[in-house]
Amino acid sequence: MREIQFRDAVKEAMSEEMRRDLNVYLMGEEVAEYNGAYKASQGMLDEFGPERVIDTPIAELGFAGIGVGSAVNGLRPIIEFMTFNFSLVAIDQIINSAAKVMAMSAGQYSCPIVFRGPTGNAGQLGAQHSSNFENWYANTPGLKVVVPSNPYDAKGLLKSSIRDNDPVIFMESEVMYADKGEVPEGEYLIPLGQANIVEKGSDVTIVSFGKMVPRVAIPTVEALKKEGINAELIDLRTVRPIDYATIVESVKKTNRCVVIEEANPVAALSSEIAYHLQRFAFDYLDAPVVRVNSMDIPLNYAPTVIEATLPNVERSVAAVKKVMYK
Repeated sequence: MREIQFRDAVKEAMSEEMRRDLNVYLMGEEVAEYNGAYKASQGMLDEFGPERVIDTPIAELGFAGIGVGSAVNGLRPIIEFMTFNFSLVAIDQIINSAAKVMAMSAGQYSCPIVFRGPTGNAGQLGAQHSSNFENWYANTPGLKVVVPSNPYDAKGLLKSSIRDNDPVIFMESEVMYADKGEVPEGEYLIPLGQANIVEKGSDVTIVSFGKMVPRVAIPTVEALKKEGINAELIDLRTVRPIDYATIVESVKKTNRCVVIEEANPVAALSSEIAYHLQRFAFDYLDAPVVRVNSMDIPLNYAPTVIEATLPNVERSVAAVKKVMYK
């Protein structure tokens, strides 16, 4: 094992898969000459050349469409969006083409493509650069949606995503690219759709994913320990498919659940998890499921408003105490 940054885990995953399979290539804005907007493709142009690490104009609709067309014809593109806020320019190619080509061709064509880049808030970037679209894409049949929380998961999940025959939305975070974590020296894969129990506990189940895990959920678990509350923390890793079985089994043990999610509350993934638990674990629940989401407003530029809008440890601890009637 060695400690590397999140961005390096992403680069290693892409580079290893490109060495393994000549059909894999990377395309996006500034991925080549500039070594990636967040340096997640540093050195890849030198190794693989301009035919496999391809800079594009600022034209998400165009290069997403090129990626989809090449995937249907046998290649395995990795399409990088500088932020998933910009993916809305290409959303027709993602949803009406990539996600549906298998069904519309009666199984004659698959679309093995990965759309990757950062999602969610990354500081004072304004409302147009701070949205969470995990639940948007998870609402689309035909897509798989992956949201890793640490370098180890990022590498193993990205390699599995590149090898997958379905289109995958792989969502990272700008504020996590410098995060460090232990990653094995050799090759490894993490299956899509398999959650990770980060910490075992007996009093309450906390479910989260992406940067909310290291930024909010883990500090919440530590804060609760000081008050004698043992929380079990589940990192979903993928939000389509969701590993419902792991969540339900945990709630059968703890009888309580809090879901921490950065997205706005309406039609959120936390809503889906809450529904699933009341449908399939109702008899085990000692309290209603409580969600901790961002406030239902566009994210402001002012840092004080950002702090009040996003999920935080204080709100998460209060949610746990609410389900425990404390």
